[in-house]
Amino acid sequence: MPERVNLLAPDVRANPYPVYAEMRRSSPVCQVEPGGLWAVTRYDDVSRVLTDAGAFSSQGARVLAIQPWLPHNPLVDSMVLMDPPQHTKNRALVSKAFGAQIVPRVEPLLRAAAEKGVKRMREGQPFDFCSDFAAPLPAAAIADLLGLDQALGAEFRRWTEDLVSVGPMTPPEAMERIRGTVSELEKCLMEVIQARRAAPRGDLVSDLLRAEIDGARLSDPDVVSFLFLLLMAGFETTAHLLAHAVLLLTEYPDVHDRLRRDRSLVPAFVQEVLRFQPAVHSVMRVAAQDTALGGVTLPKGSLVLALIASAGRDDAYFKDPDRFDMERPPQVGMPFGHGPHACLGAALARAEARIGLEVLLSLPGRLERARPGPIDWNVSLTVRGPRALWLRYVE
Repeated sequence: MPERVNLLAPDVRANPYPVYAEMRRSSPVCQVEPGGLWAVTRYDDVSRVLTDAGAFSSQGARVLAIQPWLPHNPLVDSMVLMDPPQHTKNRALVSKAFGAQIVPRVEPLLRAAAEKGVKRMREGQPFDFCSDFAAPLPAAAIADLLGLDQALGAEFRRWTEDLVSVGPMTPPEAMERIRGTVSELEKCLMEVIQARRAAPRGDLVSDLLRAEIDGARLSDPDVVSFLFLLLMAGFETTAHLLAHAVLLLTEYPDVHDRLRRDRSLVPAFVQEVLRFQPAVHSVMRVAAQDTALGGVTLPKGSLVLALIASAGRDDAYFKDPDRFDMERPPQVGMPFGHGPHACLGAALARAEARIGLEVLLSLPGRLERARPGPIDWNVSLTVRGPRALWLRYVE
């Protein structure tokens, strides 16, 4: 590929998969725009970047989180930007409070949010699936987990969009608003932490404060950083996962009908959505030393973008990868990361998608696109999803 690909160009955002395929074929490790990042596209190479912490440091994304115009950002100290042994210690403490065990507690909230979203649908009346159905599900779960009032769920999308937009290309007009969001959210969370220290409950924040291994505990800043991360990672990615899943159902009506007849297939459908059209497209690392990868030597300090979405379409690992196929045998995919930083919230995200789809599939009708033309995709190196998805419910 003689010219650098701009991964944020509108035509690439609209359909990045042919671009990824060409990169895997001709330049599996190459520099891309913006910023001359080193993109890694093949499954085996992406897997190495995510698992070899000695060669590829997780602190690479700090270059995005640390900005001169944002004097304080709790995400800088979150465990996703840590390397062993600090990461190992913090993850073990967080795992005592957060994992698959939280799904049964939030499942009634998820189902109630999905049922409420269904009631907003009207025959022939267009609605934005992203804001009216997809976003309220993770918002309900995260409000409960963060110990915040459910009424604040409406603020989560704004908070999340502000947090993920922090970077060297943040427009000047957004900087003051983002500083306000960080301050507002940190204040809310510190109030919850102080309240739980005074009167613990059977909730995530209380469990995080109680977690202890060999006398070590999470500090209040540790807890705040994790809750910031939970909001940023748990809200947007799940909302996009639901949007991708429903968009695929509008494109494959035979799959929709099959799932309606047999809801037990929903988990397999979700797993294939995660491979075929994932919400998380990449994670960033930094080369800790001069490192050979894919026939290229990455200089120490290089910012490396591991393209998870490209790895999921690698024909060296997946047969006929550009075909949506729920019958694929179990394989080790990477939609929730891989290695020591594999997402702790994977079980929750799958549950949110499963419950939302089960409720939608209980309807006698189906959803279809309400507005023709191209979809307006978000602009992010990390996650990909529609800003809005206008649908119509029809019998």
